[in-house]
Amino acid sequence: MNQSKYKISRKEAIELFESSDLLTIGKIADDVRRKNHSDNKVTFVIDRNINYTNICYCQCRFCGFYKRENEDGAYVITDEDLFKKIDETIQLNGTQILLQGGLNKNLKIDYYENLLKKIKDRYDIWIHGFSPPEICHIADVSNMSVEDVLKRLIDSGLDSIPGGGAELLVDSERTRVSPNKINSHKWLDVMKKAHKLGLKTTATMMFKKNDPIEFILEHLQKIRDLQDETGGFTAFIPWPFQPLNTELGGDFVTATEYLKILALSRIFLYNIKNIQVSWVTQGPKIGQIGLFFGGNDFGSLMIEENVVAACGATYSITVEEIVNNIEKAGFKAAQRDMQYNILREF
Repeated sequence: MNQSKYKISRKEAIELFESSDLLTIGKIADDVRRKNHSDNKVTFVIDRNINYTNICYCQCRFCGFYKRENEDGAYVITDEDLFKKIDETIQLNGTQILLQGGLNKNLKIDYYENLLKKIKDRYDIWIHGFSPPEICHIADVSNMSVEDVLKRLIDSGLDSIPGGGAELLVDSERTRVSPNKINSHKWLDVMKKAHKLGLKTTATMMFKKNDPIEFILEHLQKIRDLQDETGGFTAFIPWPFQPLNTELGGDFVTATEYLKILALSRIFLYNIKNIQVSWVTQGPKIGQIGLFFGGNDFGSLMIEENVVAACGATYSITVEEIVNNIEKAGFKAAQRDMQYNILREF
């Protein structure tokens, strides 16, 4: 089980999760990580989350960010605000932007094409944008196929796709917490089509306190199976639901529970090389500990983040703090791009 290419079954994963203590599962995950990353490097990216609109008809029960169309605070980003945010990102040595927004019925394919083109015309910056629910939404409101939407977005400057909107890829749970969002098959289908067109993507998992281990493993299995087929996922990011200011509510996932799921993700996803720690939800010190529970990537500097912050996450960090957390843990810090090319070592 401590071999990097060992394909653990769901039954074995359940037994490991339920029978092992935290340090045992962490040690196995750490062994797997070290075999995948023998250079002892821990990477991070400098980017900014830019939400082009917060208007969303989906109204998921776990989201505290969305607004209805005529609600106070609803917006579609202006060019002035967009360019200001990108200018600030570049000044901080940022190399990419994460471009995501709500499912706004007034925005069709031409809006997204123009958004991408005006960014690319003005800046040399990587655009990691539009999660699978957004892609499906654009296709629906524009009366187009998902594949045609992807091709037009690629032609306009889209470089890669984030793994947002996955939550848990368990349809009974999706129906309960986000009934207006696409099902697991459609999420996976967008990623499969994107991979076939040459787009690399990430994958995520938002898990809640008391989610059954069977739900967690159904999600991980679907990600692992698609990765076996396409090889298109560059990284996996498991992160805990933040319950404040949401309709769903509930308790926070503890640090111990988070670290156990992080470790299980590393062990189960033998075919995804990079696993990100979630300092945004857990804080930088738990992020640092996560480097010994399977994580090899410290995620993003995250110059700006609004969606998780709207649900109660308040952590922020500087490049110096990221580097310090990595080095104090005994690793070498390196800035990367979305495809995990090393841009700078510290």
